Amino acid sequence: MKILAIGDVIGRPGRYAVAKVLPGLRREYGIDAVIVNGENAAGGLGLTPDTAQELFDSGIDVITSGNHIWHHKDILPYLDGGLAVLRPLNYPPACPGRGYLSQGDMLVVNLIGRTFMGNFDCPFRAMDRLLADVGERPKVVVVDFHAEATSEKVAMGRYLDGRVSAVLGTHTHVGTVDASILCGGTAYVTDIGMVGPANSVIGDDVSSVMERFLTQIPGRLSVGKGPVEFNAVVVEVHNETGKATGIERVRRVV
Repeated sequence: MKILAIGDVIGRPGRYAVAKVLPGLRREYGIDAVIVNGENAAGGLGLTPDTAQELFDSGIDVITSGNHIWHHKDILPYLDGGLAVLRPLNYPPACPGRGYLSQGDMLVVNLIGRTFMGNFDCPFRAMDRLLADVGERPKVVVVDFHAEATSEKVAMGRYLDGRVSAVLGTHTHVGTVDASILCGGTAYVTDIGMVGPANSVIGDDVSSVMERFLTQIPGRLSVGKGPVEFNAVVVEVHNETGKATGIERVRRVV
């Protein structure tokens, strides 16, 4: 099974790049399933029903998220509905939505980190409970770990090594060079990277970011413009064992 996991999509430029690049990648790699982190897909912050549908129409199978999933309130009713949109599993149980989803022969799980992120339930214990309680599930298990600290992401990869097919980091928007298969057969990367303007500061307009750094005055950041970089990884997994057999970085500029 070949899974394409796409990094954080930033606003309209990111959605455009997904629609432009994805059909060719499906053909080139023989992709069976596509996951994308969409928590910044609506104007660079949050997700709306319309922007979610635009991603699905582009060929996305599952949308994961993170700390910005609550920004647009009109998405909240859909988190408990039919759309394949996840919020992090380790939010309090009273929150709308779900943290995992079976999609064909694959189980997708969304976790959020705690270091520099916020007061969430423990993602390590949340994953332990899920693996113990979910019962019948596909052999292929892919985890989007939306976290800030490199150490926390690496620790999660090691913690779940051999128990899931892939642990793929999102949130920092800067792709890392450590894509690998861990000792127990789990594909891992600290951060996939973003799908957003290349001439930006992690997707945002350079001048507005510089102004915030230089003045320390809070202000709304706008999405950058110009060529868009598309970052993703292709993970190949053995269907019967759930072990990863390969992970490859994909980067395009459109």
